[in-house]
Amino acid sequence: MAVGDCPLPKWGYSVVGLDPDVTVKASGRELRISPKNAREVCAAIKGMKLDEAREFLEQVIRKKKAVPFKRFKKKLPHRRGLQKAAAGRYPVKAAQKILSVLESAEANANFKGLDVENLRVIHAAAYPGMKIKRYIPRAMGRATPRFETLCHVEIVLGQAEGQS
Repeated sequence: MAVGDCPLPKWGYSVVGLDPDVTVKASGRELRISPKNAREVCAAIKGMKLDEAREFLEQVIRKKKAVPFKRFKKKLPHRRGLQKAAAGRYPVKAAQKILSVLESAEANANFKGLDVENLRVIHAAAYPGMKIKRYIPRAMGRATPRFETLCHVEIVLGQAEGQS
């Protein structure tokens, strides 16, 4: 390999069979956010229009709207404004990172020449990445593991139904 050659990334997207003329993709790789929180935020914004999703994430960052937690909710308190799932949280850090990925997808749509007003989040997924392994030294020569799991986030925007 020459000095200026850059190999292509070895990752892909978990969604296949998309029409590249009406969809745009963006991903955030190895983000330092909780995969559990990111999964719940992605589930909350999936199906929303682009401006609705942006407004929702900004309200989560300002702690005005809660994200409904449907899977990781064992000891979570109820939050105001949640219809189906009463348990919720305000994952500010995850919402900030996912908002930046959403804005990246919007920039990709502008570059492709798509109508930004009629875009909808058709795919939003988060899954665990690599682990950063660290250890805390303890007494008597022992150590306690302190691992941090990174997170991958994928967002795909497509034209809303009725528009083509």
